[in-house]
Amino acid sequence: MLSVKRDTVELPNGKDASREFILHPGASVMVPLFPDNKIILVRQFRYAVGKEFLELPAGKLDFGETPLETAKRELVEETGFYGENFELISEFFPCIGYADEKMFLYIVTNLKKSQKNTDSDEFLENVILDFDEAVNLVLEGKINDTKTMLSLLLAEKFLKK
Repeated sequence: MLSVKRDTVELPNGKDASREFILHPGASVMVPLFPDNKIILVRQFRYAVGKEFLELPAGKLDFGETPLETAKRELVEETGFYGENFELISEFFPCIGYADEKMFLYIVTNLKKSQKNTDSDEFLENVILDFDEAVNLVLEGKINDTKTMLSLLLAEKFLKK
């Protein structure tokens, strides 16, 4: 559940100002990687901006859930695959100007087919691409979802170690 909050803060010059922000439980984002260097992205419509996006699977932490538990649950729900190996490679704050959301980035390997279990209001299509092709789509501006852009670039650096 998300909440909007408004605080009055004192600025460095001594004046007061208001700050509105969203309280967010956090989220996990996954780079599901096959041995042949292909990854799973999902295509979905995002109502707030009125268009489809190509994104990495991700989801909000449920109450009492760890980021790893969220990653495991969301991967199966959104893609119909589960992973045996989850490696946390980064944590980041995607919207510091208006939210306290923290995202946890996992590279997931040893993927196995399972049963897709999307929420009743989610309509997702799996798109399997070569990892390097997905990175190029970021660089060409064809993938423009921030969490996906950053996550692919961080994963690229991590995988080239």
